Amino acid sequence: MKVTVVGAGNVGATVAQCIAEKELVNEIILLDIKEGLSEGKALDLWQTAPVNYYDSRIKGVTNDYKSTENSEVIVITSGVPRKPGMSRDDLISINANIVKSVAENAIKYSPNAKIIVVSNPLDVMTYVAYLAAKTSPEKVLGMAGILDTARYRAFLADELKCNPKDIQALLLGGHGDTMVPLPRYTTVSGIPVTQLIEKEKLDAIIKRTQNGGGEIVSLLGTSAWYAPGASAAQMVEAIIRNQNRIFPCCVKLDGQYGYKNVFVGVPVKVGKNGVEQIIEIELNAEEKASFDNSVSAVKTLMDVLDNMKLF
Repeated sequence: MKVTVVGAGNVGATVAQCIAEKELVNEIILLDIKEGLSEGKALDLWQTAPVNYYDSRIKGVTNDYKSTENSEVIVITSGVPRKPGMSRDDLISINANIVKSVAENAIKYSPNAKIIVVSNPLDVMTYVAYLAAKTSPEKVLGMAGILDTARYRAFLADELKCNPKDIQALLLGGHGDTMVPLPRYTTVSGIPVTQLIEKEKLDAIIKRTQNGGGEIVSLLGTSAWYAPGASAAQMVEAIIRNQNRIFPCCVKLDGQYGYKNVFVGVPVKVGKNGVEQIIEIELNAEEKASFDNSVSAVKTLMDVLDNMKLF
């Protein structure tokens, strides 16, 4: 079994590393357009196999989509990363062309593959991949909610001085500052988080979560890669092992939550077919208003993409 990771930058290499160390598949193809980059990183990663005890083979290739043939999953990390002062919106015109080309080339050799999109701006790039691949919407998922909930849970674990393993959380909406963390659906070993932390501190953590990517950019001068890479690999694992995990993912809505033809983050059951089920949860008036605001922001970006006339 084979998984392809397109883009051998920090995120792509981390995805490949996580997949290899979990021994999810026999072969991992790491593809990039820059000569020697994927080959070098693949070689470096393979040389960790005797140390970290895995035998998944990692092969680096330069723009050779034939090598990706019959991939079970294709992870798209390609694109220009955010720079300080750059919003996700600024990335659309550059990254849309990149993701379009990647999806078209990859699906040509792996028509049944599930596609996981990591490129930013996440929601609209998932839309681009869907349009370019011309595949069923169940096979195209955007990685955002897992990363955003991971940040949310990490911040809560710091504040509560507890083990992050014990925190379960959920959020909805677009990947950005309009995302909607849901305290009502956040628990610590089954205890509602609202019973463990005062509202003012919880609100501050939610705000920090919404700006989680920007905080990393301001510190590093570029986008995060460890947490995004691990999050994408977790989605790959759910598909390859048919785990039917429930994650918040960016998917195409078809009437759920009152929306159609929009790509936005909602709870999804992820298994061998990609999106096995879109789960609708009950939202109170405040949560629904926040979700509507986030969907509106995503639709604005989708309109920008549509106006580019790429499809």
